[in-house]
Amino acid sequence: MAEKKAFILRINPEVLKEIETWAGDEFRSTNGQIEYLLQQALHERKKKIKKSPKS
Repeated sequence: MAEKKAFILRINPEVLKEIETWAGDEFRSTNGQIEYLLQQALHERKKKIKKSPKS
């Protein structure tokens, strides 16, 4: 597995609570859920960039 970089994340408590609940629903840790969501967002962004016409 690739080495992971640790960093401090400041997050709204209500958002964190929602992510914790969601993580539990999907049997992930909170950290794992945040990483999963970021990976999904990056994947979607890359798909949009490929589809957009070149300027």
